[in-house]
Amino acid sequence: MDSPTTQRTVLLTKIIKDFNLEIIYAPENLDSILLTRAEIHRPGLPLTGFFDYFDPLRMQILGLVESIYLEKLEPSVRYERIRAFMEKKPVCIVLARDIEPFSEMLEMSKEFDIPLLRTKISTNSFVSNIISTLNVELAPTITRHGVLVEVYGEGVLILGDSGIGKSETAIELIKRGHRLIADDAVEISKVSEKTLVGKAPEIIRHYTELRGIGIVDIRRIFGMGAVKETEKIQLIIKLEHWVDGKTYDRMGLDNETFTILGIDIPAITIPVRPGRNLAVVLEIAAMNSRLKRMGYNTAEEFNKKLEEVYK
Repeated sequence: MDSPTTQRTVLLTKIIKDFNLEIIYAPENLDSILLTRAEIHRPGLPLTGFFDYFDPLRMQILGLVESIYLEKLEPSVRYERIRAFMEKKPVCIVLARDIEPFSEMLEMSKEFDIPLLRTKISTNSFVSNIISTLNVELAPTITRHGVLVEVYGEGVLILGDSGIGKSETAIELIKRGHRLIADDAVEISKVSEKTLVGKAPEIIRHYTELRGIGIVDIRRIFGMGAVKETEKIQLIIKLEHWVDGKTYDRMGLDNETFTILGIDIPAITIPVRPGRNLAVVLEIAAMNSRLKRMGYNTAEEFNKKLEEVYK
């Protein structure tokens, strides 16, 4: 059962620490200010008086262009423009390139309790880095029951009913040199329109549960090389109990997908029955998936050969 999609937030103080931002002015509630928008804003147009579609919840970043524009204005006009901008109470303002804040801006930061921050790096570099970070921190997220492992560099999400052998298969894969990301609960974030990233909730990170044995600490038993914090989800394996008489794909020509957070991920349904080595099957599935992404589809190539022989 999936958890509902959650809208995440990130503390502004975390961003300040991660990016080593200088605090020029901090309101008393700085520790509780949350960022909720992955988008940022360069307020060139608002500083000219255009506020249509202005979103005060976005981080406002002022660079050299905005600074030079304000510098060339008459002092009275500059005061009015800055005041109109600050009255909107943006969540925070960041000055790039170590720009010195205008006295009016510092004064109004205090008046309206707006965090005023500064970075030494260039505007473009900061914008690029902060967007990337906020996209990850604020990505829509769900929690899904399953196991996420890295197999030959492929992020494989294993789904199936409880007791079907997901955790046991993951342990066998770890023994064969692959890595565990999450067992039982996988937090899945949509970090872009094409990419899902999975990780484990912090409380169960690096742990797995084996029926009859209990909780196992993978990191301590197998070492740091057996675990990984996050991984892209590139393939979904759906385990199901073998049903006699059911037709299963034997050629690999079926292009099955599984949709999570609006993104279609290549998927394979694998029937489970006693004596089947699922770890080896998953290794082959991961390698074959990687081969497809590199442009070679074994099933299609084999089918072309058959058509040439029997045409």
